[in-house]
Amino acid sequence: MSRTRFSTPNRRTFLGGAAFLGAGLATPALAQTAYDSGVVYEDNAYTNLRRNISSFRSLDWQPYFANTKNGAILVDITSRALHFWSEDQSIYKLFPTSVPVSEDLTRLGRTEVVRKVVGPTWAPTPAMKIRNPEWPDFVAAGPDNPLGTHALYLSWQYYRIHGTHDTRKIGRKSSNGCIGLYNEHIEVLFGLTKVGTQVLLI
Repeated sequence: MSRTRFSTPNRRTFLGGAAFLGAGLATPALAQTAYDSGVVYEDNAYTNLRRNISSFRSLDWQPYFANTKNGAILVDITSRALHFWSEDQSIYKLFPTSVPVSEDLTRLGRTEVVRKVVGPTWAPTPAMKIRNPEWPDFVAAGPDNPLGTHALYLSWQYYRIHGTHDTRKIGRKSSNGCIGLYNEHIEVLFGLTKVGTQVLLI
């Protein structure tokens, strides 16, 4: 099985050490919008990311899936990592993610990819609008869109795996429920997945 690890936006290897951790968190955001989270970032994100590096490792699919039909995505909320296995198990990818800011916004369990969108648009959920009435009702695709360049829509309403233009979010608790990746990583994952790809959040 091919064990291809991810590359960060500056092409450094994640497991290379703390230098990446500092650099990744210091990367300037391309857009300073925060509709997805209300700018809720952990104050100790750097410390937490360093602590999580020990659990950010390659995994086998067998403990989590009966098979890899249509491909399989495992999202580990604790280590803030997304694992992908292709249907024939020849491709394995591991990406850092953002995760929900709190337990009440976190949904765990099995779902699947039901739609794939390049250049997604965004609208706040009813609950988001209640919490943040000043947010717009609709955001077109582009640099101000919190879903980044690509989005994988899941069978759970309002839940997605998507990119982000705000690179500060990756590796942190910073979303209202969705799983975020660097734009270059979601583009890779988007190309590997299909409608029907299995998804498990743990």
